[in-house]
Parts: sequence; C-alpha cells; structure tokens
Amino acid sequence: MTSSSAPSRKALSKIACNRLQKELTEWQVNPPTGFRHKVNDNLQKWTIDVTGAPGTLYENETYQLQVVFFPPGPLHPHIYSNGHICLDILYDSWSPAMTVSSVCISILSMLSSSPAKERPADNDRYVKNCKNGRSPKETRWWFHDDKV
Repeated sequence: MTSSSAPSRKALSKIACNRLQKELTEWQVNPPTGFRHKVNDNLQKWTIDVTGAPGTLYENETYQLQVVFFPPGPLHPHIYSNGHICLDILYDSWSPAMTVSSVCISILSMLSSSPAKERPADNDRYVKNCKNGRSPKETRWWFHDDKV
C-alpha cells in the first residue's frame, strides 16, 4: 500500500507481489469487519473504505484509506489534516508478520478508542512542513500517547 500522491519508488519484488496477492485473496474470502477493498489493478495501491465501529465517535462514518487517509480524513488526535497517521505499527513497530487486515484493524481500533474528535495539537505546523509531497515515512514520529 502506498500513498496515491507519491510515485512508486521501486518495483515490488516477486515475493512481495506474491504476498500481496495472497493477502488480497484472503481479504476477498474473509474481509475484516468494517472494511471494504475497492478493486483496482495495482497491488501496490490498495484503496480501502473504513467504516467507524458501532458505539464510537465515528459510528457509520466512512473514510478512504491508502496508509494515509484521503481527504477528508477523520478528526482524530493522531490523524493529521493531510491524512498522515501517527501510529507506530506503520513505521517503527511494523513487522513482516503484520497483514493488511491486521493494520486496518489497528487503525480502526485507534479510531474507536478516541474520546474526542480533534486534530493533533501540532497539526498546522506538521502539515505546513509536509508541503511539496513529503511522505509520512520521512517523519521522525514521536510515539508518546498510546491512550488513543
């Protein structure tokens, strides 16, 4: 999964393509609750509809995700207005054992645990610094708040 605004930096290896194809097949058979994959012809660009879980601030709201949220992304203390997500499993804590489904479930869990719909305190500064297509992978994230 890559950002739609950034060109692919390199072609995926055959192993990576096989893994993504396997995950896509598994997704089609047993999609995680609250998610819908939008079919396209590019294994590197999965577009996923995320629907807020019942009983949460985001209940019945639907957002589009491609590792970053498409505008308008949800108001959340860890989601910037440009769609970048501050979640450790997307960066420092990512592991090859994680699947697209497990990452999506983690993002929905992060949304579901939020007590308020608000942007990160440093949203304006961060977004301004991301002008000209800066990728969230180029950010040195500080994962200090695991309550939301």
